[in-house]
Amino acid sequence: MRQIFTVSLLFSTIRLATPLVLAALGGLYSERSGVINIALEGLMLSGAFTAASITFYANSPWIGTGAAMLAGALVAYLIALACIKFKANQVVTGTGINILFLGLPAVLSGALFLSSGSTPQIPKENLLPMLYRFVPGFIPQWRILTNVSIISLLALIAVLITKYVLYNTPFGLRLRAVGENPEAADAAGVRVNRIRYLGVILSGALAGIGGAYLSIGQSSLFTRNMTAGRGFIALAALIFGKWRPVQTMLACLLFGFADALTIQMQGVAKLPSGEDIPVQFIQMIPYIVTIVVLAGFIGQSRAPRALGIPYEKER
Repeated sequence: MRQIFTVSLLFSTIRLATPLVLAALGGLYSERSGVINIALEGLMLSGAFTAASITFYANSPWIGTGAAMLAGALVAYLIALACIKFKANQVVTGTGINILFLGLPAVLSGALFLSSGSTPQIPKENLLPMLYRFVPGFIPQWRILTNVSIISLLALIAVLITKYVLYNTPFGLRLRAVGENPEAADAAGVRVNRIRYLGVILSGALAGIGGAYLSIGQSSLFTRNMTAGRGFIALAALIFGKWRPVQTMLACLLFGFADALTIQMQGVAKLPSGEDIPVQFIQMIPYIVTIVVLAGFIGQSRAPRALGIPYEKER
């Protein structure tokens, strides 16, 4: 029983960390280019709603996921336009996007589905598939070992690709250069604003996939504010991981573990008196871990030097 509990907790951690990894990787591309991305929460919500809506009509989770990626990229382009071209305050712009997508999906679902903030239930066969469907010669007793979404595997691949791109390609070098010293990068012939546009748009695409995982992978419909602060937790993981892909993934796994532990403890954890610990206190664990991590480690993380500073080419 203890072994089953441990394996169950492990794979529950992977499932719950998956959207955090995707959103945090997106934030990494944006912030490495020098643009603060507070809007990860709103980008995930845009992806989650788009994925659920398109999947409901198209009966294909892959079309829904692609649509979520495009929706996230489009919203991110608007952020980039405001912050890069019009030099708007990046924190205020991101906060505005978050507030917008707290209410916009409810309005759209009311128009499309005559509901008050949620989409219709999506049939199980139209959800993102689990890995065990692709394992040949599968042994039924080992189903729990592959009971994670294929998006979880793609998230791991995305981490490895991001690490390679960031440190072994010309694009990665330019991305890091414009986030550290845009003047020097410009003098070397790098088009600073173009790289920043690409970084922010990639951020939206990855966060959109993370949102799609929530609505058509981990769940079977979109509900209002279903991200429940995951975009901010992903941002905390990015800071804790010092804007590096592998360290950021490990930070996401830490937060996913806290979330999984919360689920396992409900109805089990008891006070010394024998009474159950109130579920509200147990549900606070992931957010308390986030606060403790930020309070203890944010001073030890060095952000890209030009983060949050608009760049204007000298004439």
